[in-house]
Amino acid sequence: MSRLSVFSSPLLLGFDELERMLDRAAKTSGDGYPPYNIEKLPRAEGEAERLRITLAVAGFSRDELDVTVEENQLVIRGKQRDDDGRSYLHRGIAARQFARSFVLADGMEVTGARLENGLLELHLERPEPRRIVRRIQIGG
Repeated sequence: MSRLSVFSSPLLLGFDELERMLDRAAKTSGDGYPPYNIEKLPRAEGEAERLRITLAVAGFSRDELDVTVEENQLVIRGKQRDDDGRSYLHRGIAARQFARSFVLADGMEVTGARLENGLLELHLERPEPRRIVRRIQIGG
């Protein structure tokens, strides 16, 4: 049985990559850990669109976090080292690993990351796209 897609219209040409990105976004983990916020930051005239993603990563140090961009996908991974030398009477703070991913639009760039007070902030920008109009010559 073939899959019917919005992008199967003959009027939408070359949108295969967009369809794959939407599939990737739909398959991202439904796990709510770690919790996160996405903010749209105010911008002044002529500035790029700016976003900030904030993840609650309490208990993780800088060397236990990894932030990468892979094929327009922002991936944040965390892996805590389990201290086997400790003997717990109660363990309510789990040392768990995570991977959280966000699909980035074309042109979106990660400009920086900062870890402070258990919050990992990622700063993103998307410069204003240039509008280009080209006239196509008709050959005979």
